[in-house]
Amino acid sequence: MLSSQQIIIRLLLSVVLSGCIGIEREKLRRPAGIRTHILVCIGSTLVMLTSIHLARIYPNVQVDRLGAQVISGIGFLGAGTIIMQGNSVQGLTTAAGLWAVACIGLAIGSGFYLGGIAATLMVLITLILFKKIEENIMKKSNNLIISIIVTNKLEQIKNIYKIIEDMKISIKKIEFSEDDSGDLITLDMDLKLPNYGVKDDLINKIVSQDGVMKVSKR
Repeated sequence: MLSSQQIIIRLLLSVVLSGCIGIEREKLRRPAGIRTHILVCIGSTLVMLTSIHLARIYPNVQVDRLGAQVISGIGFLGAGTIIMQGNSVQGLTTAAGLWAVACIGLAIGSGFYLGGIAATLMVLITLILFKKIEENIMKKSNNLIISIIVTNKLEQIKNIYKIIEDMKISIKKIEFSEDDSGDLITLDMDLKLPNYGVKDDLINKIVSQDGVMKVSKR
């Protein structure tokens, strides 16, 4: 039987480890922040502690399924953090982080401290260090995807095309879509830039055009 001290230590450790991951998400204003990560980890730790407790009381009953249900159930919570914006998906990293936090909680609850602590460090390295590496890769890339909402007039659209042409930018792919009223049109453009440094200049020139309502990059 686990002592009261062991139970409290495992729960507190789950709070500390998941809190570290939650803080990183909170700073980026993600849907699931520090409280969500801590609650998930505490819950999964408690489930594992309960499994250990029940296994000693009822040795012939299969209680390891409780932990498996945590991993299945976290999918519903993770789905709530995923947001579809246009043709892009946001929140997948946060959803994966919640799943990892649940696994860390199960590890701590079972007394596998080394695994839980090591996994927490690796998750933090992935979220912080690899984010910077990813940003550097994107900066060296000459590809840009932008979405432009503009009034549905031929003259405005021609002006946008002229800006792109004058800046020696190639259009790899373009998609059009009108709003319900037909007054506005959305241009989703996949562009090949001569160099990534012209990105901000391009966006500023498009935004300054008459009839352009919004420009966003992905």
